[in-house]
Amino acid sequence: MRGVNRLLIANRGEVAVRVLRAAADLDLDAVAVYAEDDAEALHVRLAENAVRLPGTGPAGYLDGAALLAAARSSGCDAVHPGYGFLSENADFARACQEAGLTWVGPDPGTLELLGDKTRARALARELGIPVLDGGGVEGAEAFLAAGSAVMIKAVAGGGGRGMRVVRPGEDLAEAVRRCRSEARTAFGDDEVFVERYLPRARHIEVQLRDDVVLGDRDCSLQRHRQKLVEIAPAPGLAAETRQALAGAATALARRAGYRGLGTVEFLVADGEWYFLEVNPRLQVEHTVTEEVTGLDLVRLQLTGERITETPVPQGFAIQARVHASGRLDAYEPPGGRGLRVDGCGYSGYRLNPRYDPTLAKVIAHDVTLEGAARRLRRALKEFRVEGAATNRELLRDLLSRPEVGNAHTTFVDEVLPEAPAVEQDAAVVTAPMTGTVVEVHRSAGEAVASGAVLLVLEAMKMEHPVVAQTGGVIAELLVKPDDVVTAGQRLAVLTPGEVAAEEGGGSQELDLDTPRPDLAALRERRALTLDDARGTKVDSWHAAGRRTARENIADLCEDFVEYGGLAIAAQRRRRSAEDLMANTPADGLVGGVGTIDGHRVIAMSYDYLVLAGTQGQRGHAKKDRLFELAEQARLPVVLFAEGGGGRPGDTDGSGVTGLDCMAFALYARLNGKVPLVGIASGRCFAGNAALLGCSDVVIATPEASIGMGGPAMIEGGGLGVFHPDEVGPTGVQRTNGVIDLMAEDDADAVRLARRYLPYFQGPAATWEAPDQRLLRHAVPENRLRVYDVRRVIDGLSDVDSVLELRRDFGQGAITALVRVAGRPLGLIANNPAHLGGAIDSPAADKIARFLQLCDAYGLPVLSLCDTPGFMVGPDAERTATVRHVSRMFVNAAGLSVPFGTIVLRKGYGLGAQAMAAGGFRVPRFIVSWPTGEFGPMGLEGAVRLGYRKELAAIGDPAERQARFEEMVAAEYARGKATNVASAFEIDDVIDPAESRHWISTLLTPGTPKARVVDTW
Repeated sequence: MRGVNRLLIANRGEVAVRVLRAAADLDLDAVAVYAEDDAEALHVRLAENAVRLPGTGPAGYLDGAALLAAARSSGCDAVHPGYGFLSENADFARACQEAGLTWVGPDPGTLELLGDKTRARALARELGIPVLDGGGVEGAEAFLAAGSAVMIKAVAGGGGRGMRVVRPGEDLAEAVRRCRSEARTAFGDDEVFVERYLPRARHIEVQLRDDVVLGDRDCSLQRHRQKLVEIAPAPGLAAETRQALAGAATALARRAGYRGLGTVEFLVADGEWYFLEVNPRLQVEHTVTEEVTGLDLVRLQLTGERITETPVPQGFAIQARVHASGRLDAYEPPGGRGLRVDGCGYSGYRLNPRYDPTLAKVIAHDVTLEGAARRLRRALKEFRVEGAATNRELLRDLLSRPEVGNAHTTFVDEVLPEAPAVEQDAAVVTAPMTGTVVEVHRSAGEAVASGAVLLVLEAMKMEHPVVAQTGGVIAELLVKPDDVVTAGQRLAVLTPGEVAAEEGGGSQELDLDTPRPDLAALRERRALTLDDARGTKVDSWHAAGRRTARENIADLCEDFVEYGGLAIAAQRRRRSAEDLMANTPADGLVGGVGTIDGHRVIAMSYDYLVLAGTQGQRGHAKKDRLFELAEQARLPVVLFAEGGGGRPGDTDGSGVTGLDCMAFALYARLNGKVPLVGIASGRCFAGNAALLGCSDVVIATPEASIGMGGPAMIEGGGLGVFHPDEVGPTGVQRTNGVIDLMAEDDADAVRLARRYLPYFQGPAATWEAPDQRLLRHAVPENRLRVYDVRRVIDGLSDVDSVLELRRDFGQGAITALVRVAGRPLGLIANNPAHLGGAIDSPAADKIARFLQLCDAYGLPVLSLCDTPGFMVGPDAERTATVRHVSRMFVNAAGLSVPFGTIVLRKGYGLGAQAMAAGGFRVPRFIVSWPTGEFGPMGLEGAVRLGYRKELAAIGDPAERQARFEEMVAAEYARGKATNVASAFEIDDVIDPAESRHWISTLLTPGTPKARVVDTW
């Protein structure tokens, strides 16, 4: 890595040891990290420098802020994430880069795309790569009802964590709960999805460096979807299948612009193959690819060296993962020719059951598959591990079977089942595996039915319920939470006994309509957050013609899921909990996720009935949470911003100024990534106004007053005493450009928000075109007669599809979202009814900013040109015209979306070039209606300037005027649209009724582009 001096290894165990050694071979300083309960790990002992993290267990290594602090404090300028933990976390990768650290892995954008299994599946489907049917958890019931099993999978991470197979008749909800819990523990993200389960399939991986294939591997030998043995190259794979998998992996990498190491995984069964996922990182099984290619993959990561050709594999390599639990009284790895051991053990080390149990990876290489398997069996036999329990015998058993190299993913579970949880000759419940007791559901003396869950074990970051195989009474319960148990250890003893109906773990018929006491208490607590609990306050609000925060959100979206509904103001030091629950519900900010016409959206509203909608500590935390979710899931945000700004009365916590609040930065960071809608109804000051101003579009009702400081702040600054309604009324903010859309009331504001968002959600399913013949009469034959360009816009667009933004600002230009043949577009137009269509500073600002908005969200732009040019003169220059109008050229030059121009009448000078994205050769098309006229400047002005002396020489005023009109007519004939088209300076002159055909043919949807959209 060019310019890197010191590397932080943000991981543990054998992969941390692997990277430490690779860094040492390159003479690169490396710093290890360790959680508080992991100080004795081998990677800590080997590292010259190690930094302790504040947490314990996996959570310690999932603390991105702590890892960044460790990098800074130790002087590191690069971070290697290893695999697992935060290796696929785009936010952490981005945070590293923003902190000036080199991230050893794919860039954050690639992690967001390919680290999210649902987005990766969508990309594969887009490229025509076979993908198993699947989607959100809500779709699982349909698969199960059709008789198909489903696989629940974590969206983030990999390694088999957060995965469950659910078959028809099994408990889907419990499987989802367990998967979420495991995913949250392993990756810090509990989002899951489902796909159709493909039984008896081979698991084949393709290793990439950038978009170059380095080889493939078979990883089918698994237990509970945890890999045990991996082989490179994949044995017995048909040549055409191998080639197809490599081609699919390359296509995915190229479309994603992939850089770095990565693995594309597939399922292969009965001659068919399906894309599974992408792991955009180093993988545990990278070792077998190294052995058959001679490449050092970690070295490639650290040096940045490129590979241009697929290497030819030499022989076969097999890796066996040795798992262990307990204390290593002796640890002596095997050796010899063709053997490699990547381990993290030493004599005297006690393995921590909270982490992955991998003790070592033993890798054997030979010219034949049989030779490699034989060598690996010998190595496992020689591997001396005493004191700790291992799976070496299981691995040796597997490697002796003829199915090695041609197994499917459930082969191990079928041929080598684990011991049952209950001994057959006695009702003794034993541990099915080594792990940690995380939950105990029953107690001694309790009667349980067959199938009742007694306790839950955590092993390899996965949770395993232990159930009673027979009914009885618990005579002994031998464990408690946090106990570490080994496979076969006695957990409980059941004595025979009749299980009473009320104690039978489900034998009694449940009353599904009567809530348990804990649920009843929760319902009572939630009732305090609802409008019904606030009586007279809500009545007074309604009397003033206003709606509450919850009413607005209920009108905006369906299926609303609220975050932080039970939060209260951070004022426990000065007020009772009962007072806060009754008077500060949700801390004055209602927020969560809902849907609008089937599309998910973040919706949040300040509640003016709670402390005047001020911004409290808990509200800030909720905003932060939801803004981060919006960025991760690419969800639009609708913010009802009414409120008075920062709240000085919160007393809980140790803060002083509150200036370390992240809400403003997080909301601003969404700019250009997801649509942001701000709504102001009533008083919106200070911090609330700042958030409103960061929105893409501002909607306001007539009673709104918007200001960066409220009356108290103004008075405190010695600037006078003002009523709140005087600070920034809509009469001011509408004409100065702050407000984009004026609404009649709260309900209309919601309607406008619901109308705005669909422009960024793809084409409409149905649409209606106006009578296009009317366009032939929209521009008067008299070239000097003014006309209403909005009638042209309505005539070109689908019926009822025009949404004009900032109508009362920059009136010389019109900016609107429209649809043509159902497809959304951005539209800019000159307004000949204002300054004859001349572009002044406000109009230029309005257009320039609108171009950014369209480009950020992939909306093609249609320009309707009718301008004599830019506004000139001393008065115009006092508005900084030179800078403002030039914004149109700069922003148009940066467009990545298609742009098309139709000249309605005047196309003169620099103004016309600006309306054509900088010049007539820039747009995808520039055509004119028959009424079009062109020139380097207005015809009359051109004649007066060009023929000044000749006209001045004519003494008779009448003769002079006649000569002037004759010259103007000649210039008009020269600049007439058909004459300009004959020189091919424009693409064509068209019948106005043909305009929609040009638009729908050439203005195809663009690709959203991450860019900043100016708030102005």
